[in-house]
Amino acid sequence: MSVLSVRQVRFRYLTLYGLRWLPTGLLTPVMVLLMQERGLSLSQIGLVATAQGLVVLALELPTGGLADALGRKPVLVVAWVVCLVSLVLFVVADSFWMFFLVWALQGIYRALDSGPLESWYVDATLAADPEAEYERGLGWAGTVIGVAIGAGALLGGGLVALGPVGPVSALALPVVVAVALQVAALVALTVLLVEHRPARGAAAVRASVAEAPRMVGQAVGLLRRNRVLLALVAVELFWGFGMVTFESLLPVRLAEVVGGADRAAALLGPASSAAWLANAAGAALTPLLLRRLGAAPAAALMRVLQGVTVVGMGLLAGPVGVLIAYLACYTVHGASNPLHMGLLHRQVDGPYRTSVLSLNSMMAQPAGALGAVVLTALADATSITVAMLVGAVVLAVAAPLYLPAWRAGRRTAAEPDPGQHRPGESAAGPGHPGPALDPAGPVDPVTVAVSAPARSD
Repeated sequence: MSVLSVRQVRFRYLTLYGLRWLPTGLLTPVMVLLMQERGLSLSQIGLVATAQGLVVLALELPTGGLADALGRKPVLVVAWVVCLVSLVLFVVADSFWMFFLVWALQGIYRALDSGPLESWYVDATLAADPEAEYERGLGWAGTVIGVAIGAGALLGGGLVALGPVGPVSALALPVVVAVALQVAALVALTVLLVEHRPARGAAAVRASVAEAPRMVGQAVGLLRRNRVLLALVAVELFWGFGMVTFESLLPVRLAEVVGGADRAAALLGPASSAAWLANAAGAALTPLLLRRLGAAPAAALMRVLQGVTVVGMGLLAGPVGVLIAYLACYTVHGASNPLHMGLLHRQVDGPYRTSVLSLNSMMAQPAGALGAVVLTALADATSITVAMLVGAVVLAVAAPLYLPAWRAGRRTAAEPDPGQHRPGESAAGPGHPGPALDPAGPVDPVTVAVSAPARSD
């Protein structure tokens, strides 16, 4: 696939990953405030934001199949161009329907962007060295995203503090800078991402569009036949439900302990930046967790610990205790995501990789919506603390779903001759189940991920 070395692939992946998330960090402090400045009410802002979720839900699987069939680079280029268009519109939008279009375009962008870059990294790494430890790069990616979003949020706040520049208002200034950064990211993508594609041109595009549904079908079929993969994807249902506690209920809980929404908002600004840096620190711990515990046990432990941190947010008195639990929650999240994604990658052959990632990602969407409805209603009927405790339990009970991956790893480790492992199993150590068989035939040895414990989105 590539003449790049493992180190070169990892460097390019992490560079592109950081450039992809830096504009997001810039927009975080100003998105809602800018729409309010342009005349939208909070209820209208909520409505325009639903455009993104609906589009992502509709396109997540088809775009994953398209990336597997057509190639990761062309899909990413289109995705980042769509993002650029949405950001330019964001600068000038001044009505409900223009902002609705901005968010719909962001939904298209996120659906197209979900999975191809990570899939390219894993496949390119295995092409350079079939026994490479790609989990290390996935773990560093978690650090990169935390630093990029945290730094972007701080930069965005600083740009707002500078005030208006000519006709550009203070709140619009970070969006203008995000446009410039998105252009730089798009140029970097075209230069750094090297991908071999057997066919190009209009005929290849038509054939790939026709092939995409088959790719999705093969991925779904793989999910039905592979118990390990099914259990891993099911984890997202619990996580999507439980994440409402630290994304939506935490601000209300903080306002409760500090005695007002304004004081809570003032604390949440710097706390959010600190949380993403904590996320980065957690991701940096991934290699240590893999070395000491193995992937599946460490991933299960992180789910339990995340539940414990949410219990802390719900029960601890005073803002200091709540914010410490909040930062701990993001630290655990930073460590758990690379572990989960590494296990997921080991269950799928390259041609269907992005489709399976899209399936995994899509599971969190309906679960998050259900969690928002159930937990907020429970909070109204009882208290924020009770709702957070229920969410904490849901997060923690996902831990046993890592048992199939752990058992598969133990079976592999028990093989008398690691060089003669059974089909569908890897020669890796404990916690590393082997990739599932390609539903269309035997696995190509070049795409088989085999690594020792070391080592993520």
